[in-house]
Amino acid sequence: MTEETSFAAMLAESEPKAKRAQHEPKVGDQVRGEIVAIDADQVFVAIGGKTEALMDIINLTAEDGSLKAQIGDTIDARITSIDADTGAPRLGQRHGRALHGSEELEAAFHSGQPVEGQITGVIKGGVEVQIAGHRAFCPASQVELRFIEDLSTLVGERHEFRITKFSGGRKLDLVVSRRALLEEAQAAAAEETRAKLEVGAVLYGTVTQLKDFGAFVDLGGVEGMVHISELAFGHVRHPEDMLRTGQQIEVQVLRIEQTNNPKRPEKIALSIRALAQDPWSDAHSRFPVGTQISGKVTRLQPFGAFVELAPGLEGLIHISEFGGGRRIAHPQEVVNSDQLVEVRVLGVDTERRRISLALANEGAEPADTASPDPVSSAAAKSAREKASGAGQEPAMGTLGELLREQMRQK
Repeated sequence: MTEETSFAAMLAESEPKAKRAQHEPKVGDQVRGEIVAIDADQVFVAIGGKTEALMDIINLTAEDGSLKAQIGDTIDARITSIDADTGAPRLGQRHGRALHGSEELEAAFHSGQPVEGQITGVIKGGVEVQIAGHRAFCPASQVELRFIEDLSTLVGERHEFRITKFSGGRKLDLVVSRRALLEEAQAAAAEETRAKLEVGAVLYGTVTQLKDFGAFVDLGGVEGMVHISELAFGHVRHPEDMLRTGQQIEVQVLRIEQTNNPKRPEKIALSIRALAQDPWSDAHSRFPVGTQISGKVTRLQPFGAFVELAPGLEGLIHISEFGGGRRIAHPQEVVNSDQLVEVRVLGVDTERRRISLALANEGAEPADTASPDPVSSAAAKSAREKASGAGQEPAMGTLGELLREQMRQK
Protein backbone atom coordinates (compact mmCIF):
# COMPACT_ATOMS: atom_id res chain seq x y z
CA MET A 1 0.00 0.00 0.00
CA THR A 2 1.47 3.36 -1.04
CA GLU A 3 1.61 6.33 1.26
CA GLU A 4 -1.04 8.10 -0.86
CA THR A 5 -3.36 5.08 -0.72
CA SER A 6 -2.81 4.72 3.01
CA PHE A 7 -3.74 8.38 3.60
CA ALA A 8 -6.90 8.03 1.48
CA ALA A 9 -7.92 4.95 3.46
CA MET A 10 -7.32 6.73 6.74
CA LEU A 11 -9.35 9.71 5.53
CA ALA A 12 -12.23 7.50 4.44
CA GLU A 13 -12.19 5.71 7.77
CA SER A 14 -12.16 8.88 9.80
CA GLU A 15 -14.87 10.71 7.78
CA PRO A 16 -17.87 8.85 9.26
CA LYS A 17 -16.49 9.49 12.75
CA ALA A 18 -16.19 13.20 12.00
CA LYS A 19 -19.73 13.28 10.66
CA ARG A 20 -21.02 11.43 13.72
CA ALA A 21 -19.26 13.88 16.01
CA GLN A 22 -20.58 16.80 14.04
CA HIS A 23 -24.18 15.56 14.34
CA GLU A 24 -23.92 14.34 17.93
CA PRO A 25 -27.20 15.52 19.52
CA LYS A 26 -27.00 17.95 22.43
CA VAL A 27 -29.41 19.51 24.88
CA GLY A 28 -31.51 22.24 23.26
CA ASP A 29 -31.38 20.80 19.71
CA GLN A 30 -34.65 20.74 17.79
CA VAL A 31 -34.93 17.31 16.11
CA ARG A 32 -37.34 15.38 13.93
CA GLY A 33 -37.76 11.64 14.13
CA GLU A 34 -40.00 8.64 13.54
CA ILE A 35 -41.80 6.82 16.36
CA VAL A 36 -40.52 3.24 16.29
CA ALA A 37 -41.98 1.87 19.53
CA ILE A 38 -44.39 2.77 22.34
CA ASP A 39 -44.66 1.24 25.78
CA ALA A 40 -46.68 2.10 28.88
CA ASP A 41 -44.49 5.05 29.93
CA GLN A 42 -42.25 6.02 27.03
CA VAL A 43 -42.10 6.58 23.30
CA PHE A 44 -39.00 5.55 21.32
CA VAL A 45 -38.04 7.89 18.49
CA ALA A 46 -35.42 7.30 15.80
CA ILE A 47 -33.62 10.61 15.22
CA GLY A 48 -30.63 9.24 13.30
CA GLY A 49 -28.20 8.86 16.21
CA LYS A 50 -26.52 5.76 17.55
CA THR A 51 -29.33 5.31 20.06
CA GLU A 52 -33.04 5.99 19.91
CA ALA A 53 -34.37 9.01 21.74
CA LEU A 54 -36.87 8.65 24.57
CA MET A 55 -39.96 10.73 25.28
CA ASP A 56 -42.36 10.53 28.22
CA ILE A 57 -45.70 9.33 26.86
CA ILE A 58 -47.48 12.24 28.56
CA ASN A 59 -46.12 14.49 25.80
CA LEU A 60 -48.30 12.66 23.29
CA THR A 61 -51.35 12.12 25.50
CA ALA A 62 -54.52 14.16 24.93
CA GLU A 63 -56.63 15.56 27.76
CA ASP A 64 -59.06 12.65 27.46
CA GLY A 65 -56.21 10.16 27.89
CA SER A 66 -56.03 9.07 24.26
CA LEU A 67 -52.72 8.84 22.42
CA LYS A 68 -52.24 11.54 19.76
CA ALA A 69 -49.60 9.61 17.76
CA GLN A 70 -48.77 6.07 16.69
CA ILE A 71 -45.86 4.00 15.45
CA GLY A 72 -44.61 5.32 12.13
CA ASP A 73 -45.61 8.93 12.78
CA THR A 74 -43.01 11.69 12.41
CA ILE A 75 -42.76 14.19 15.26
CA ASP A 76 -40.76 17.33 16.05
CA ALA A 77 -39.36 17.77 19.53
CA ARG A 78 -36.47 19.29 21.44
CA ILE A 79 -33.75 17.45 23.36
CA THR A 80 -34.26 18.28 27.02
CA SER A 81 -31.52 16.09 28.53
CA ILE A 82 -29.12 13.22 27.87
CA ASP A 83 -29.51 10.02 29.89
CA ALA A 84 -26.35 9.69 31.99
CA ASP A 85 -26.34 5.87 31.90
CA THR A 86 -27.29 5.09 28.29
CA GLY A 87 -26.44 8.35 26.53
CA ALA A 88 -29.89 8.35 24.94
CA PRO A 89 -31.37 11.79 24.27
CA ARG A 90 -34.59 12.58 26.11
CA LEU A 91 -37.20 14.57 24.22
CA GLY A 92 -40.03 16.75 25.43
CA GLN A 93 -42.56 18.89 23.62
CA ARG A 94 -43.85 19.82 27.06
CA HIS A 95 -40.43 20.95 28.10
CA GLY A 96 -41.19 22.06 31.63
CA ARG A 97 -42.53 18.63 32.55
CA ALA A 98 -39.31 16.99 31.43
CA LEU A 99 -37.10 19.23 33.54
CA HIS A 100 -37.21 18.41 37.23
CA GLY A 101 -33.97 19.67 38.75
CA SER A 102 -32.02 22.89 38.97
CA GLU A 103 -29.27 21.34 36.81
CA GLU A 104 -31.66 20.84 33.90
CA LEU A 105 -33.08 24.33 34.31
CA GLU A 106 -29.58 25.78 34.35
CA ALA A 107 -28.75 23.83 31.20
CA ALA A 108 -31.90 25.22 29.55
CA PHE A 109 -30.79 28.72 30.58
CA HIS A 110 -27.35 28.39 29.00
CA SER A 111 -28.61 26.68 25.83
CA GLY A 112 -31.64 28.92 25.34
CA GLN A 113 -33.92 25.89 25.37
CA PRO A 114 -37.61 26.81 25.92
CA VAL A 115 -39.35 25.47 29.00
CA GLU A 116 -43.05 25.09 29.62
CA GLY A 117 -44.69 26.86 32.52
CA GLN A 118 -48.09 27.82 33.85
CA ILE A 119 -49.06 31.38 34.76
CA THR A 120 -50.34 31.11 38.32
CA GLY A 121 -50.82 34.70 39.45
CA VAL A 122 -50.32 38.42 38.91
CA ILE A 123 -47.64 40.19 40.96
CA LYS A 124 -46.17 43.69 40.85
CA GLY A 125 -44.64 44.32 37.45
CA GLY A 126 -45.64 41.03 35.83
CA VAL A 127 -46.86 37.49 36.43
CA GLU A 128 -45.76 34.47 38.44
CA VAL A 129 -44.97 31.33 36.44
CA GLN A 130 -44.62 27.79 37.80
CA ILE A 131 -41.97 25.79 35.94
CA ALA A 132 -41.41 22.20 37.04
CA GLY A 133 -42.23 23.09 40.65
CA HIS A 134 -40.14 26.27 40.70
CA ARG A 135 -41.47 29.83 40.82
CA ALA A 136 -40.36 32.20 38.08
CA PHE A 137 -41.07 35.84 37.29
CA CYS A 138 -42.11 37.09 33.86
CA PRO A 139 -42.16 40.90 33.45
CA ALA A 140 -45.35 42.37 31.99
CA SER A 141 -43.43 43.58 28.93
CA GLN A 142 -42.26 40.01 28.23
CA VAL A 143 -45.61 38.22 28.46
CA GLU A 144 -46.86 39.09 24.97
CA LEU A 145 -45.86 40.97 21.85
CA ARG A 146 -48.41 43.65 22.69
CA PHE A 147 -49.30 45.34 25.95
CA ILE A 148 -51.81 43.37 28.03
CA GLU A 149 -53.96 45.70 30.09
CA ASP A 150 -55.39 43.02 32.40
CA LEU A 151 -52.80 40.33 33.14
CA SER A 152 -55.26 38.40 35.30
CA THR A 153 -56.93 37.14 32.11
CA LEU A 154 -53.81 35.01 31.51
CA VAL A 155 -53.84 33.18 34.85
CA GLY A 156 -54.10 29.42 34.32
CA GLU A 157 -52.66 29.45 30.80
CA ARG A 158 -49.69 27.25 29.86
CA HIS A 159 -47.03 28.66 27.55
CA GLU A 160 -43.41 28.20 26.55
CA PHE A 161 -40.86 30.56 28.09
CA ARG A 162 -37.15 31.22 27.78
CA ILE A 163 -35.10 31.56 30.98
CA THR A 164 -33.35 34.95 30.85
CA LYS A 165 -31.94 34.94 34.38
CA PHE A 166 -30.86 31.98 36.52
CA SER A 167 -29.42 32.16 40.02
CA GLY A 168 -28.88 28.90 41.91
CA GLY A 169 -29.06 28.19 45.60
CA ARG A 170 -31.64 26.78 47.98
CA LYS A 171 -34.27 28.85 46.23
CA LEU A 172 -33.85 29.43 42.52
CA ASP A 173 -34.16 32.95 41.18
CA LEU A 174 -35.69 32.61 37.70
CA VAL A 175 -36.73 35.32 35.28
CA VAL A 176 -38.38 34.21 32.04
CA SER A 177 -39.64 35.71 28.80
CA ARG A 178 -42.37 34.55 26.47
CA ARG A 179 -41.98 37.51 24.14
CA ALA A 180 -38.51 36.40 23.07
CA LEU A 181 -39.92 33.14 21.70
CA LEU A 182 -42.87 34.90 20.07
CA GLU A 183 -40.54 37.35 18.32
CA GLU A 184 -38.41 34.51 16.98
CA ALA A 185 -41.50 32.70 15.69
CA GLN A 186 -42.80 35.95 14.20
CA ALA A 187 -39.50 36.62 12.41
CA ALA A 188 -39.50 33.12 10.91
CA ALA A 189 -43.12 33.48 9.78
CA ALA A 190 -42.44 36.96 8.37
CA GLU A 191 -39.68 35.60 6.15
CA GLU A 192 -42.09 33.08 4.62
CA THR A 193 -44.85 35.68 4.24
CA ARG A 194 -42.63 38.24 2.51
CA ALA A 195 -41.68 35.62 -0.07
CA LYS A 196 -45.28 35.60 -1.33
CA LEU A 197 -46.17 39.23 -0.55
CA GLU A 198 -47.06 41.19 -3.68
CA VAL A 199 -49.80 43.51 -4.89
CA GLY A 200 -52.85 41.48 -5.85
CA ALA A 201 -51.90 38.47 -3.70
CA VAL A 202 -54.76 36.86 -1.79
CA LEU A 203 -53.74 35.81 1.72
CA TYR A 204 -55.29 34.58 4.95
CA GLY A 205 -54.73 36.51 8.14
CA THR A 206 -55.87 37.02 11.73
CA VAL A 207 -57.53 40.19 12.98
CA THR A 208 -55.34 41.65 15.74
CA GLN A 209 -56.85 45.09 16.43
CA LEU A 210 -60.01 47.02 15.57
CA LYS A 211 -59.84 50.81 15.34
CA ASP A 212 -62.35 53.44 14.21
CA PHE A 213 -60.52 53.77 10.89
CA GLY A 214 -59.94 50.09 10.11
CA ALA A 215 -58.74 46.64 11.13
CA PHE A 216 -55.15 45.42 11.60
CA VAL A 217 -54.47 41.94 10.28
CA ASP A 218 -51.52 39.60 10.98
CA LEU A 219 -50.59 37.90 7.73
CA GLY A 220 -47.99 35.69 9.41
CA GLY A 221 -45.33 37.78 11.13
CA VAL A 222 -46.21 40.76 8.93
CA GLU A 223 -49.07 43.12 9.72
CA GLY A 224 -51.32 44.96 7.29
CA MET A 225 -54.42 47.12 7.62
CA VAL A 226 -57.87 47.01 6.04
CA HIS A 227 -59.21 50.57 5.90
CA ILE A 228 -62.87 50.89 6.85
CA SER A 229 -63.69 51.83 3.25
CA GLU A 230 -62.26 48.47 2.10
CA LEU A 231 -64.31 46.30 4.44
CA ALA A 232 -67.42 46.10 2.25
CA PHE A 233 -69.23 47.80 -0.63
CA GLY A 234 -71.88 49.11 1.74
CA HIS A 235 -71.48 51.73 4.44
CA VAL A 236 -69.76 50.37 7.57
CA ARG A 237 -70.06 52.49 10.72
CA HIS A 238 -67.30 50.68 12.63
CA PRO A 239 -65.08 47.65 11.83
CA GLU A 240 -66.45 45.83 14.90
CA ASP A 241 -69.80 45.66 13.08
CA MET A 242 -68.18 43.16 10.70
CA LEU A 243 -65.11 41.70 12.40
CA ARG A 244 -63.87 40.52 15.78
CA THR A 245 -60.36 40.20 17.22
CA GLY A 246 -58.86 36.77 16.53
CA GLN A 247 -61.07 36.15 13.48
CA GLN A 248 -59.51 34.44 10.45
CA ILE A 249 -60.21 36.37 7.23
CA GLU A 250 -59.20 36.37 3.57
CA VAL A 251 -57.76 39.61 2.18
CA GLN A 252 -56.18 40.96 -0.98
CA VAL A 253 -53.02 43.09 -1.01
CA LEU A 254 -53.71 46.56 -2.49
CA ARG A 255 -50.45 48.42 -1.84
CA ILE A 256 -47.02 47.87 -0.29
CA GLU A 257 -45.07 50.94 0.82
CA GLN A 258 -41.55 50.71 2.22
CA THR A 259 -40.76 52.65 5.42
CA ASN A 260 -37.65 53.57 7.38
CA ASN A 261 -38.92 51.83 10.50
CA PRO A 262 -36.89 48.63 11.12
CA LYS A 263 -39.64 47.21 13.34
CA ARG A 264 -42.22 47.72 10.60
CA PRO A 265 -40.34 48.01 7.29
CA GLU A 266 -43.47 48.16 5.14
CA LYS A 267 -47.01 49.52 5.23
CA ILE A 268 -49.42 47.05 3.67
CA ALA A 269 -52.88 48.11 2.55
CA LEU A 270 -55.39 45.26 2.43
CA SER A 271 -58.96 44.83 1.21
CA ILE A 272 -61.84 42.50 1.94
CA ARG A 273 -64.14 44.33 -0.45
CA ALA A 274 -61.90 43.53 -3.43
CA LEU A 275 -62.73 39.84 -3.05
CA ALA A 276 -66.51 40.36 -2.94
CA GLN A 277 -68.81 40.66 -5.94
CA ASP A 278 -69.65 44.23 -6.91
CA PRO A 279 -73.36 44.60 -6.03
CA TRP A 280 -73.80 47.01 -8.95
CA SER A 281 -72.81 44.38 -11.51
CA ASP A 282 -76.32 42.87 -11.57
CA ALA A 283 -78.37 45.76 -10.17
CA HIS A 284 -80.42 46.00 -13.40
CA SER A 285 -81.63 42.41 -13.15
CA ARG A 286 -82.13 42.50 -9.38
CA PHE A 287 -84.10 45.74 -9.32
CA PRO A 288 -85.90 46.30 -12.63
CA VAL A 289 -87.96 49.46 -13.07
CA GLY A 290 -91.29 49.16 -11.24
CA THR A 291 -89.98 46.79 -8.58
CA GLN A 292 -91.44 47.44 -5.15
CA ILE A 293 -89.11 46.62 -2.26
CA SER A 294 -88.46 47.41 1.41
CA GLY A 295 -85.38 49.39 2.35
CA LYS A 296 -83.85 51.29 5.25
CA VAL A 297 -83.30 55.04 5.19
CA THR A 298 -79.56 55.53 5.74
CA ARG A 299 -79.05 59.29 5.18
CA LEU A 300 -81.17 62.40 4.90
CA GLN A 301 -80.02 65.33 2.75
CA PRO A 302 -81.83 68.54 1.75
CA PHE A 303 -82.21 67.14 -1.79
CA GLY A 304 -83.53 63.70 -0.79
CA ALA A 305 -83.24 60.50 1.24
CA PHE A 306 -80.88 57.59 0.59
CA VAL A 307 -82.33 54.13 1.06
CA GLU A 308 -80.31 50.90 1.34
CA LEU A 309 -81.86 48.21 -0.86
CA ALA A 310 -79.10 45.60 -0.33
CA PRO A 311 -75.58 45.61 1.14
CA GLY A 312 -73.60 48.07 -0.97
CA LEU A 313 -76.64 49.28 -2.93
CA GLU A 314 -78.33 52.57 -2.11
CA GLY A 315 -80.99 54.43 -4.03
CA LEU A 316 -82.18 58.02 -3.77
CA ILE A 317 -85.71 59.30 -3.21
CA HIS A 318 -85.50 62.83 -4.60
CA ILE A 319 -87.25 65.49 -2.51
CA SER A 320 -89.65 66.07 -5.42
CA GLU A 321 -90.96 62.53 -4.90
CA PHE A 322 -92.09 63.31 -1.35
CA GLY A 323 -95.19 65.06 -0.13
CA GLY A 324 -97.86 63.48 -2.32
CA GLY A 325 -98.22 66.62 -4.42
CA ARG A 326 -97.44 69.18 -1.71
CA ARG A 327 -94.11 70.98 -1.48
CA ILE A 328 -91.83 70.03 1.44
CA ALA A 329 -88.66 71.74 2.65
CA HIS A 330 -86.76 68.66 3.80
CA PRO A 331 -87.22 64.84 3.58
CA GLN A 332 -87.21 64.66 7.37
CA GLU A 333 -90.78 65.99 7.26
CA VAL A 334 -91.78 62.59 5.82
CA VAL A 335 -89.19 59.98 6.85
CA ASN A 336 -86.54 59.43 9.55
CA SER A 337 -83.07 57.89 9.52
CA ASP A 338 -83.06 54.09 10.02
CA GLN A 339 -86.76 53.94 9.14
CA LEU A 340 -87.95 51.01 7.02
CA VAL A 341 -89.86 52.19 3.97
CA GLU A 342 -91.55 50.67 0.96
CA VAL A 343 -90.13 52.10 -2.25
CA ARG A 344 -90.61 51.65 -5.98
CA VAL A 345 -87.70 51.64 -8.47
CA LEU A 346 -87.94 54.46 -11.01
CA GLY A 347 -84.63 53.93 -12.79
CA VAL A 348 -81.24 52.19 -12.59
CA ASP A 349 -77.98 53.61 -13.98
CA THR A 350 -75.19 51.12 -13.31
CA GLU A 351 -72.50 53.26 -14.99
CA ARG A 352 -73.16 56.22 -12.71
CA ARG A 353 -74.11 53.89 -9.84
CA ARG A 354 -77.46 55.53 -9.24
CA ILE A 355 -80.89 54.16 -8.48
CA SER A 356 -83.81 56.58 -8.39
CA LEU A 357 -86.69 55.69 -6.11
CA ALA A 358 -90.12 56.86 -5.02
CA LEU A 359 -92.13 56.01 -1.94
CA ALA A 360 -94.45 53.20 -2.92
CA ASN A 361 -97.49 54.87 -1.37
CA GLU A 362 -96.99 58.20 -3.16
CA GLY A 363 -98.59 56.86 -6.33
CA ALA A 364 -95.96 58.29 -8.69
CA GLU A 365 -95.48 56.72 -12.09
CA PRO A 366 -92.19 54.91 -12.86
CA ALA A 367 -89.69 57.17 -14.63
CA ASP A 368 -88.42 56.46 -18.13
CA THR A 369 -85.52 53.96 -17.86
CA ALA A 370 -83.49 56.23 -20.15
CA SER A 371 -83.67 59.03 -17.52
CA PRO A 372 -82.91 57.35 -14.20
CA ASP A 373 -81.23 60.40 -12.70
CA PRO A 374 -83.27 61.89 -9.80
CA VAL A 375 -82.85 65.45 -11.11
CA SER A 376 -84.11 64.42 -14.54
CA SER A 377 -87.02 62.64 -12.86
CA ALA A 378 -87.89 65.84 -10.95
CA ALA A 379 -87.81 67.91 -14.16
CA ALA A 380 -90.05 65.44 -15.95
CA LYS A 381 -92.54 65.54 -13.10
CA SER A 382 -92.54 69.35 -13.14
CA ALA A 383 -93.22 69.36 -16.89
CA ARG A 384 -96.09 66.88 -16.45
CA GLU A 385 -97.65 69.05 -13.75
CA LYS A 386 -97.41 72.18 -15.93
CA ALA A 387 -98.91 70.38 -18.92
CA SER A 388 -101.83 69.10 -16.84
CA GLY A 389 -102.58 72.53 -15.44
CA ALA A 390 -101.72 71.66 -11.86
CA GLY A 391 -102.85 74.27 -9.38
CA GLN A 392 -99.53 74.49 -7.50
CA GLU A 393 -96.52 76.32 -8.87
CA PRO A 394 -94.21 73.59 -10.22
CA ALA A 395 -90.57 73.41 -9.16
CA MET A 396 -88.07 74.47 -11.86
CA GLY A 397 -86.29 71.28 -12.94
CA THR A 398 -83.94 72.73 -15.62
CA LEU A 399 -82.00 75.90 -16.34
CA GLY A 400 -84.12 76.52 -19.46
CA GLU A 401 -87.36 76.47 -17.47
CA LEU A 402 -85.85 78.85 -14.91
CA LEU A 403 -84.90 81.37 -17.63
CA ARG A 404 -88.33 81.10 -19.25
CA GLU A 405 -90.00 81.79 -15.91
CA GLN A 406 -87.83 84.90 -15.37
CA MET A 407 -88.72 86.17 -18.87
CA ARG A 408 -92.43 85.61 -18.21
CA GLN A 409 -92.27 87.57 -14.94
CA LYS A 410 -90.52 90.50 -16.67
